[in-house]
Amino acid sequence: MAPESPSPSPPPVPEAVHPPEAARHAFLCGNCGAELRWDPDADALHCDHCQSTQEVPRGEGTILERPLAEAGAAARGLGLELRVANCEECGARVSFDQASTAENCVYCGSSNVLAQEANRNAIRPESLVPLDVGRAAVEAAFRKWLKGRWFRPNELQKTKRFDAVGVYAPFWTYDCRVHSDWTADAGYYYYVTQHYTVTVNGKTQHRTRQVRKVRWVPAWGDRDDAYDDILVNASLGLKEDLVRELGDFDTSALVPYRPEYLAGWRAEEYQLDLEAGWQQAEARVIEEQRRRCSGDVPGDTQRNLRMRNTIFDPRWKHVLLPLWSLSYRFRGKVYTVLVHGQTGGIVGEAPYSVWKILGLVLFLAAAGFAAYLAFGGGF
Repeated sequence: MAPESPSPSPPPVPEAVHPPEAARHAFLCGNCGAELRWDPDADALHCDHCQSTQEVPRGEGTILERPLAEAGAAARGLGLELRVANCEECGARVSFDQASTAENCVYCGSSNVLAQEANRNAIRPESLVPLDVGRAAVEAAFRKWLKGRWFRPNELQKTKRFDAVGVYAPFWTYDCRVHSDWTADAGYYYYVTQHYTVTVNGKTQHRTRQVRKVRWVPAWGDRDDAYDDILVNASLGLKEDLVRELGDFDTSALVPYRPEYLAGWRAEEYQLDLEAGWQQAEARVIEEQRRRCSGDVPGDTQRNLRMRNTIFDPRWKHVLLPLWSLSYRFRGKVYTVLVHGQTGGIVGEAPYSVWKILGLVLFLAAAGFAAYLAFGGGF
């Protein structure tokens, strides 16, 4: 059987027709007329002026999953009047409203950012997970996280400046079905008795031992699998290793996209496009199919596993997922920390204390030397 090969590339996406200019949304308080913002703690729009709240309906609309060939029919823009801070260090493009200013990148802390008009032709998110962790909880998690850094400088825990920005990060999700045909050599262990001789004190001794052998037989099979919501990070600002460490998002909490959820917060434009995202998802599907097909091979061991995968009906949606990006400055250097917008989990960067590490090494060396003396060592 021929070696595995990826499924044919999706047909080219038709050039989208530029839609009319996105409608301008102003979320104003019905009580006092001030501007509203999304409040994760209240799970509603909140007025900072009169403290009133306004519910955002979640039961309306449908979360769409589109065939790859239908990207041209997707809505464009975020439906808000926004500008974009384009970071020339990490490449992130993060939106902000007209009343805000962009001084630093929310991910890498760089001040080398340029304000630009938002890309009105970018594919609009089909759905999002509303930001569900408020600023107070984020700062508490950050302070606790700092205290848990054992080999970090003591003065790090006294960091006073707390710069946290709530961001909706762009992701693609992909669904597909896969049929895999596989062949392999299945190995079965068996043992034979081997006779050998050794010389002990000038005398020859005859001994035996059990030697493991492998009997190889051909094996083949097929399987059908379905994949749902394979998440692919479409951000340039988010480091992939930090995203993996941050953990999965519960996509069952997705709600149809409404611009109200972005009120008062940042949203990053995707930099990895739909087709490039599918290539990543497809590679992960093939890797997972290899693991699953390998598990189907009988016997005790195996070799020469080959697959032919046929991928059916790939579908996608563009989603925004919530997180907090924190930057803090320590001894002139900026460090970045990410907080999961659903779970509150936290990952990030922190400097190491050379003195603490050196102290531990010296302590272990002294303890080892003391144990050596206690158990009969000496000079």
